[in-house]
Amino acid sequence: MPDEETATLSHPPAAAPAEPLHVPADAGRTPSWTRWLVPLALVLAAVNLRPAITSLGSLMKEVTGGLHMSGGIAGVLTSVPAFCFAVFGITAPRLARRFGPGAVVFAGMTAITAGLLLRPFAGGTVTFLAASALALMGIAVSNVLMPVIVKRYFPDRVGSMTGLYSMALAAGTSLAAVTTVPLTDALGGGWRRGLGVWALLAVVAVAAWIPLTRDRSGSAAPALSAKEEPAPAPRITRSGTAWALACFFGLQATGAYITMGWMPTIFRDAGVSAGTAGLLLSLTMVMGVPLGFVIPWLVNRLRSQGPIVVVLGACGLAGYAGLYLAPAGGAWAWALLLGISNCAFPLALTMISKRSRTGAGVVRLSAFAQCVGYLLSIPGPLLVGVLHDRSGGWDLPIALMAGLMVPQIVVGVLAGRDRTIEDELGVRR
Repeated sequence: MPDEETATLSHPPAAAPAEPLHVPADAGRTPSWTRWLVPLALVLAAVNLRPAITSLGSLMKEVTGGLHMSGGIAGVLTSVPAFCFAVFGITAPRLARRFGPGAVVFAGMTAITAGLLLRPFAGGTVTFLAASALALMGIAVSNVLMPVIVKRYFPDRVGSMTGLYSMALAAGTSLAAVTTVPLTDALGGGWRRGLGVWALLAVVAVAAWIPLTRDRSGSAAPALSAKEEPAPAPRITRSGTAWALACFFGLQATGAYITMGWMPTIFRDAGVSAGTAGLLLSLTMVMGVPLGFVIPWLVNRLRSQGPIVVVLGACGLAGYAGLYLAPAGGAWAWALLLGISNCAFPLALTMISKRSRTGAGVVRLSAFAQCVGYLLSIPGPLLVGVLHDRSGGWDLPIALMAGLMVPQIVVGVLAGRDRTIEDELGVRR
């Protein structure tokens, strides 16, 4: 393992100086057994990072009706993922430095399992939100650490492993979208059982991450004398690329969570059956499986990722235009186009790894871009619910979605320029 990779989880993510800590002699060495276990655990974790959200989107009408939620409250519900990702994701680097990345992701998978198990027993909106928030806390810390784990264990295969992770995430997302309604019907028609069944998948991921809790290498910084201790790293907020990437991440997350939370309802209100609406959402999500591998591959072969940003944005604009003009008539085409557009997510993940030269830089950039990005994405799903309530239709919400695609293209082109945050911050090689 190269020295800079060992530093991934031992370098402070911001301006705070490194704390002198004692590390065992074998710290920083990657155990041989992790070479086959980490890819498996990575895939299982990724598969569980979206079913808590897309299963709810498929049953939104049933859940809001059963818990007597208004459109505004339902909008709050669709904004909870972004809020949790922003608030709790920022703690991931500090927790990983203290306990090790494997232990933190294990805890995240455990929280997801507990939240999904508790949610079906919610008797009211507040309890349902609390159980959802518990699952989303686990997703939040795992979200931030996935690029870090890829960079740390596979420094020479960042593109391919990011592609594998993105494909698994898209597969889990689409699986929940397409099977939640049929599973609900098969289990007796109650939305509570349809949501709770996804806890079983999370249990498998918990088991896979148990051995990785023992891998503490890189979780603490080596002891340094006063002369050897490094100067505080420049604040990442001084990097224009970091801000552009954070804004790009936030805008693509806005579109993704609006799609996952509201698209089935838009199709159902247009006359599409609940089962078909779930299939349409699954088509949108499943596009991330092939493109989740292709896009990181392209990123590693292009000096600038601007052209990819523009193509994905154009697909999004076309999909929203179709959804506005003929939501039911061309439903499959619009779902396909929006699925291509939503692959801005694996693009953003890969750009995080490309915009820094070191593992320490990746963990700082990942935490900053994802936490700031998710904060920026909070109002979007909420605003869609409010606009739908006030207007009584979907024209205004769809126009909002399309309008947000324009700044996403602009900041994406800026984030895709061939430069690193170290260059902008004046950090020496």
